[in-house]
Amino acid sequence: MRIHPSNLRTSKVRATLAIAAQLLLTGGVLLVTAAAQETETAPEETAAPPPAVFQNRIPADQLSFLNDYAGHSEKELRKDKRFRSLMKQVTPRTEYHYGRDMPLSDTSETLLDGPPLPVEIREGRYAMVGSHGGPYLDGRGFVWFDMKEGIGIGGVFFHPVNGEPTPTLALFSTQLTDTSLGMSQFPQAFAGDLIQWATEVGIPPVTARYFIPANGKKYVLLHDEDYCSSPETPSAPRDERCEKLNADAADADMNAAYFMQETHNQANATAWMLGPDQVAWIGLREQRCGGANPFGCRIRMARERTRVLIGRGRR
Repeated sequence: MRIHPSNLRTSKVRATLAIAAQLLLTGGVLLVTAAAQETETAPEETAAPPPAVFQNRIPADQLSFLNDYAGHSEKELRKDKRFRSLMKQVTPRTEYHYGRDMPLSDTSETLLDGPPLPVEIREGRYAMVGSHGGPYLDGRGFVWFDMKEGIGIGGVFFHPVNGEPTPTLALFSTQLTDTSLGMSQFPQAFAGDLIQWATEVGIPPVTARYFIPANGKKYVLLHDEDYCSSPETPSAPRDERCEKLNADAADADMNAAYFMQETHNQANATAWMLGPDQVAWIGLREQRCGGANPFGCRIRMARERTRVLIGRGRR
């Protein structure tokens, strides 16, 4: 279903928070207790997860032509039938909701048809093909290739108005079969080029993030990076700004996980329903995280809740 404009959606969120307070005062204790028990039994984070496995690699001789377009407009490249063939190979066949339901391939093509960017070829190996904006909903799109490893990954970004967490970035590739991934599991070169593209086209550092593998469903792409750490200054002191980014990222993952649980991981999902268990959990968080180190508390509780929600979605 389609949700009304953002002011109405904001009112709904405020209303749910008010309901949470009422539940806590008039019998919502049972729900709160259940939510607390659920988060407290969630497993602790362990060692770093293994890299994502990309299957059906593209032969290097089918990718080398991309070098000929270095510095050219992506519109020129998109006229090449070899590029169109690559896009078919890496784009899952599924319906996606970009303002309306359409094939994911059409969404990607629509966004790439926006104001073009020059084709970036780095180290004679990594190709980034992207646009600066789509026709509506502040959309942007890209596709990235590792010409040596035969990997292709696409992405679409926009501001949904259908009730799902917004803004949203969805990565996709038919070469992936995983249903649980964090950003750290993607190739480091891709993560770096994605950050550069996102900065250039004005995408915020924290958004709801998803990935769509070969099965055509949509799953939460976890923010498992630390915004308070960087390779250049690994021991720099943590400050409130980066801790807030970490807390916002944890909240974004939780909201995305809840949305995907409610909509059964459909790539064209449009409904957003705040159930009583989530209402109770919000009240519990407000109780627990009102003291010292509120960001640390928010991060811990949101990550625990996200694990619980993702686990439910796999049942």
